[in-house]
Amino acid sequence: MGVVSAVTDAVVVLFSLTIAVAVPLIDAQAVLPPDLYPAPLRDLKRWYAAEFGDYLMAQPPAFLHGLFCLELAFLWPLSVATIYGVLAGRRWAATTSLMAGVTTLTSMSAILGEMLGSGKATPKLLQMYVPYAVFAVIAILRGLCSCSAPPSPASSARKKRV
Repeated sequence: MGVVSAVTDAVVVLFSLTIAVAVPLIDAQAVLPPDLYPAPLRDLKRWYAAEFGDYLMAQPPAFLHGLFCLELAFLWPLSVATIYGVLAGRRWAATTSLMAGVTTLTSMSAILGEMLGSGKATPKLLQMYVPYAVFAVIAILRGLCSCSAPPSPASSARKKRV
């Protein structure tokens, strides 16, 4: 079971890292003033939208502005906390992982629903978004399974002494 837990932690940290980097540098460009971003970052966003046919990033609809605000205010700090919590072995990392997973799955449901419903989703574009939905499920399961795990005998012994 230790291998599964380690792989799950690695997946959660990897995807949390991509969220921690992409949200403030790429996604937030849709809701923050363009002057905050240097030209290379604005060009990177335009290149991504053109290369992957991401029509939502090229011209974000109103609902996506709301999701980007949610990501910037809630998901980004959660991702940073999850990275630290998992790498430092903190018990509360299960909670932040669960919260980040639920937030990501909710956002991905709306985004994938729009893409599939509009018929504009290309296989290349779906390959960028579907892994985040899978990550969200893994993060949720990590949070739920970690919370229900009994405390180790060593931690119980420490608590009794204090």
